[in-house]
Amino acid sequence: MELTHRIATLEDLDAMRDLMSMAIEQLQTEFLTPEQIEASKYVMGLDSLLVRDRTYFVIEVAGEMAGCGGWSRRKTLFGGDHTQGRDPERLDPKKDAARIRAMYTHPNFIRQGVGTLILKLCEQAARKEGFTHAELAATMAGVPLYKHYGFREQKHWMEKTPMGVDVPLVRMVKDI
Repeated sequence: MELTHRIATLEDLDAMRDLMSMAIEQLQTEFLTPEQIEASKYVMGLDSLLVRDRTYFVIEVAGEMAGCGGWSRRKTLFGGDHTQGRDPERLDPKKDAARIRAMYTHPNFIRQGVGTLILKLCEQAARKEGFTHAELAATMAGVPLYKHYGFREQKHWMEKTPMGVDVPLVRMVKDI
C-alpha cells in the first residue's frame, strides 16, 4: 500500500470533516464514554485556518482519503472552526512550539503509517520555518502513536464542553 500526500485545499473540507467524524465515532470507543465521544466533536475538528495557511495535509491511498492532519504556526493548540477561544496570533519559532493539529485517520487505514507520515511532514515543515520543538493536545486514542514517535506527556486535563461533559486530553511535547 502506497501512501501519498498533498496539501489540503478548501475543496477538501467536506470530505475531511466526514473522515474526522467517522474517526471520532469509531476510534475513540475504547477510551471514551458515548457522551464523551459526542462532546469530543466540540473539542476536536478542523480549523480551516490550517488549510488556508497551507499547513494541513491529506494522505491518500490510491486516490482515497486515508487521513489528514497538520501543524500550525499560530497559538491555538486544538479545536475546530466551531470551538471558542481559538487564537490566530502567530507564534515565535525562537521561543514557541509549533502546534501539531487535527490528526485523523480513516478507520479503514489505522496502523498503516498514516499518522506517522503526517507527523513527519509536520515536523519537516515546522523545522523549515525555524521551530525547534512541537506540542499537541492528544486524545486518549492518539497518545500511543505520539509516544511512539517521541512525544512526552506534559499535562493531563479534562476539557470542559458546553454540553457539561468533560473530555480527557494530554498536552505532549517533542524536540524537533
